[in-house]
Amino acid sequence: MAGKVTVVGAGFYGSTTAQRIAEYNIVDTVVLTDILEGKPEGLALDMNQSRSIEGFETKIVGQTTTVDGGGYEAIAGSDVVIITAGLPRKPGMSRMDLIETNAKIVRGVAENIAKHAPSAVIIVVSNPLDEMTALTQLASGFPKERVLGQAGMLDTARFTHFVAEELKVPVASVQTLTLGSHGDTMVPVPSRCTVDGKPLADLLPADKIEELVVRTRNGGAEVVALLKTGSAYYAPSAAAARMAKAVIEDSGAVMPVCAWVDGEYGIEGVYLGVEAQIGKGGVTKVVETKLTDSELAELKAASEAVREKQADVAGL
Repeated sequence: MAGKVTVVGAGFYGSTTAQRIAEYNIVDTVVLTDILEGKPEGLALDMNQSRSIEGFETKIVGQTTTVDGGGYEAIAGSDVVIITAGLPRKPGMSRMDLIETNAKIVRGVAENIAKHAPSAVIIVVSNPLDEMTALTQLASGFPKERVLGQAGMLDTARFTHFVAEELKVPVASVQTLTLGSHGDTMVPVPSRCTVDGKPLADLLPADKIEELVVRTRNGGAEVVALLKTGSAYYAPSAAAARMAKAVIEDSGAVMPVCAWVDGEYGIEGVYLGVEAQIGKGGVTKVVETKLTDSELAELKAASEAVREKQADVAGL
């Protein structure tokens, strides 16, 4: 076993992601960092004490970092760095409401990653997701294929759950897909949604599918509203951890992620939710899936909406 994964940000999302990756037992070390003094060290100590119970050898290292970059030497040699740093949403907030605050945080983190872990693959999960992924690539100066965002994995998982609950079937029998952005311009792909291999459209009326799509699009907000404080982290951390696993294992797994699209689907130069093959170098290939005319039109509309916002981010 070799390899090292760093999770930046030891909130619920970051710490749960670190725990999941450690429990996979596929790397030597998981580093968990945070600017709250002692928090990552305390969580790491707690997680390490679970190793004999859960049967994994991966060591978790906690490291307090400072705003001026102190402590980041702990991430040296990381194969993957997951950025969860930033403020979560409060009820009534959109992902875009976080943009200025989180842009400052994410820019600082990206610069420190470039300095201390220059060959890492970066997985961004901070919101607003598409914009923060673009900003991370700019601030790190990394090749675009080595910076990707976690979006479609989570949206697809939410959609799958809602379909399975609606039809009262096992989640394993449901296949769904969402592309586009993480948020208002999420593009569900009904033509790729099946239950036991049967098209979803044969099993549910169009208005019911649309209802589930809307619920998926608002999946994060629904959780935020119920929690009153903080946002979702169990499903999001599962998604981020699986992406990191695909990089570490160089698996070539195809997953819906936020990746740099340049020519695929006739879309040029933008970070967007698409299916991509994930391996050691990050995104090894954007996989173009067959879309209906209306799905493709929606994807193109999403790319333009995201492009405008990503242009704004460059100056933050």
